[in-house]
Amino acid sequence: MNRKTLTSLVLILLLAAVALYLVVPSQHPEWLKRLLLWQPETARSLEFMQGLDLQGGLQLSMVADVPAGQELSAETMRAAAQVVEGRVNALGLSEPVVQVQGTRRIIVELPGIADPEQAIDTIRDTALLEFAEPPAGAGEAELTPGRVVSTTYGMGEDVTAPPGYYKTILIGDALDSAFNTVDETTGQPMVIVRFKAADTQRFYEYTSNNIGRPLCMVLDKTILSCPTIRDAIPDGEAQISGGFTSESAQQLAIQLRYGALPVPLKIESYRAIGPSLGAISVEKSIRAGVVGLLVVFLFMLIYYRLNGLAADLALALYVLLNLLLYKLLPVTLTLPGIAGFLLSAGMAVDANILVFERMKEELRHGRSLERGAEAGFSRAWTSVRDSNLATLLTCAILWFFGNAFAASLVKGFALTLALGTLINMFTALMVTRTFVRTALGVLGEERVRRHPWLLGI
Repeated sequence: MNRKTLTSLVLILLLAAVALYLVVPSQHPEWLKRLLLWQPETARSLEFMQGLDLQGGLQLSMVADVPAGQELSAETMRAAAQVVEGRVNALGLSEPVVQVQGTRRIIVELPGIADPEQAIDTIRDTALLEFAEPPAGAGEAELTPGRVVSTTYGMGEDVTAPPGYYKTILIGDALDSAFNTVDETTGQPMVIVRFKAADTQRFYEYTSNNIGRPLCMVLDKTILSCPTIRDAIPDGEAQISGGFTSESAQQLAIQLRYGALPVPLKIESYRAIGPSLGAISVEKSIRAGVVGLLVVFLFMLIYYRLNGLAADLALALYVLLNLLLYKLLPVTLTLPGIAGFLLSAGMAVDANILVFERMKEELRHGRSLERGAEAGFSRAWTSVRDSNLATLLTCAILWFFGNAFAASLVKGFALTLALGTLINMFTALMVTRTFVRTALGVLGEERVRRHPWLLGI
């Protein structure tokens, strides 16, 4: 066994050990979770995310409550979905789904919801936009966008704010419009807000008395932005600038403009799935998957012998790497998603079969073991590559249509199948090749030649 094969074997074993540690259920340290920078900061986890059909929950279909002939722009529906998504996230659920379907429908999926009625009320209620004065001495942490705060809304206009409370100055109905633009002097993105005539004087008085202090814009008790008042604003038109990108300025303008839903929504239908049904689905899916994989393991071992053992070890690593990605990304597991994973496992086995049959042909033509093995992998690569690329193209098409028609189950199938296909291109050729090289190097060509049944010949 040469140094290159030994190095590859050590790296593969290290990868398998790391994957096994992260996949096996255990209490992982917090510092490890903090490394998952691509996950939302408030929900970093190394747990499997289960979809609606696995852990139960609620699926809502919401439709715009407007006359049939009234046209709705795509921006309006996206803004409505954004407000709904903000309310859904406030419920603290893992991996909720909010998608626009067609021109006037929004689909909401809430896996693991304990109180469906509360969820429906939360989504349907009108959002509250407030312009609030932060507590005296508030530091940078208290002015950070995304922070959940308590305000004095509902306590009366002249009430003294309790310690830690943000004093409500104006609410969303005082706002006439908000839009993003570019500062002609600096070229930087900014947001313009305009107040209604009835509230312009009140806003002028407040800004006159609080120059140099921050004023927070709060949506559903969550800070959107806390710009500093630079001058008194007599005409009811204020500029919010500093640190914006074009995208973030547009997002803030939409949130201000559509603090309340931009279009009334009504519940068209909803479907509740009990957790017991989800548990039964999980149990049956796992049982079917384990039985299927065991049958494949046995077939490869009996038919291809030594090569089959290498393929089985590679397939075991293939399963581990898939499960690892499901935790790290994370991927929301659904029944179609599990089906996509099992289908990709079958494709991984198929790739190994192509390699081994090529390898048998080379050995029958008198090649040495080393040359025959290398030729088998090299000549099978074209077929494996083309079939996997065709599968990835199909996954992309399924993802596109699943996204266009808010079919999250189709997207789940496409995602797990695509991930499995990509991992398959690594394990079927790199990992299996390393294991085969290792086995042939340990046993030696002479011994294998004396016992050709070891290779299923």
